[in-house]
Amino acid sequence: MPSRDNPLGLDLHIDVGGELGSRSIEAALREAVTSGRLPAGTRLPGTRSLADDLGIARGTVVEAYAQLVAEGWLVSTTGSGTRVAETRLPAAKTTPDGSGPRLLDLRPGRPDLSLFPHQLWAASVKRTLAAAAGSTLDYGDPAGLRVLREAVATYVSRTRGVRAEAEAVVITSGFTHGLALLARALRETGVRTIATEDPGMPHHRRLIRGAGLATAPLPVDPLGADPGAIPADAGAVLLTPSHQHPRGAVLSAERRAAFLAWAESCDGLLVEDDYDGEFRYDKQSIGALQAAAPERIVFAGSTSKALAPGLRIGWLVLPERLRIPVLDAVLLTGATVAAPDQLALADLLERGDYDRHVRRARHTYQKRRADLAARLATLTDVSLDGVPAGLHALLPLAAPAEEKRLMDTGLVAGLRVQGLHAAGYWHSAGCSKAGLILGFATPPQHSWHPALDALTRLLDGAAISPW
Repeated sequence: MPSRDNPLGLDLHIDVGGELGSRSIEAALREAVTSGRLPAGTRLPGTRSLADDLGIARGTVVEAYAQLVAEGWLVSTTGSGTRVAETRLPAAKTTPDGSGPRLLDLRPGRPDLSLFPHQLWAASVKRTLAAAAGSTLDYGDPAGLRVLREAVATYVSRTRGVRAEAEAVVITSGFTHGLALLARALRETGVRTIATEDPGMPHHRRLIRGAGLATAPLPVDPLGADPGAIPADAGAVLLTPSHQHPRGAVLSAERRAAFLAWAESCDGLLVEDDYDGEFRYDKQSIGALQAAAPERIVFAGSTSKALAPGLRIGWLVLPERLRIPVLDAVLLTGATVAAPDQLALADLLERGDYDRHVRRARHTYQKRRADLAARLATLTDVSLDGVPAGLHALLPLAAPAEEKRLMDTGLVAGLRVQGLHAAGYWHSAGCSKAGLILGFATPPQHSWHPALDALTRLLDGAAISPW
């Protein structure tokens, strides 16, 4: 009969040899994980059940589990038992194509998903669905539920200085969906070219081109994107002014003014991607550019960095002239966010739980970036590019060949890193500037220090060079 500690009656075979102590149990479990016999996510028997099976004291198993949790091999969650960790540096080498054991991951673009507030989210879903009117689950406003649009307008006004009202907000399935809607809407209003930052997100350029528009590069330096490079045929500009991705620069006051002057002079539009605006570590975040010209700037945000990209919830704060074209694009694509998710996010925002979660995450990521900078200081005098902010940092390298070498070597050693060239960030052909975009927020809590150690080994002797 399954024990109270092991209600599912889980069995586990481990070879502990002749000595039944905590050290031998630890060694046997490590071997089972590194060999792949216990894959990531595998649930282990409860301590009482395993102790009964092995004929030893429960405290011995508790001690072994606790040590392996501390080392990052296992993850223990109250109410969910103990499982093999999702990410762990493999003992055996893996192939350059990434097959084989799971790798430690320092690629950018994701928060630490282990920080997601599962209980708060579940409570919000339960609370709001219980109180929701039946019509809430019917076909609704393509702009999104009114309750969430009001909550988003209040939130971005309070935290980012945006000038917003609920009527200006459209709920999207993340920023990429919002950009795709905008590109379609801008095409219908006569725009033919959108200028984008260089380096900048390659997927954004693909989305714009997929809507039938052309893209043009705007070079980025430590002052941000260069407004002097806007081509004559551009009708819109896509910017990350608060924390340029991937360089990390903040758009200077002079360049902000120049972009605004351009938009005014040619009736152009600025699209402000505020992808990680909540995460500034050395001072208060720079306020949104949108506040300076709400009728010439689209403000775009999402929950992807603050909560999780898998939620697929974002928002656009639109100038009045774009509201109907964007809603037409929503209706034509048929893509909207599920009502229960909209209700839950509105609840988190209204109760202050979203703010409290962001504060906790900000503290975690601030410490990780400091850890990263301190560790790199032991290897090189070259500083990370950009300001202390966001969920990633750019480490400049001497040449694209060094970038590729580090990526390949990292894979063999069990560490994923992303190169500027390899990921296609450069819009302009032939650019020789190289670097690693280090996603210090990506590893789950138990893997951060192993990932940092692996990165230190990888970069020892690397050709790190300022641009």
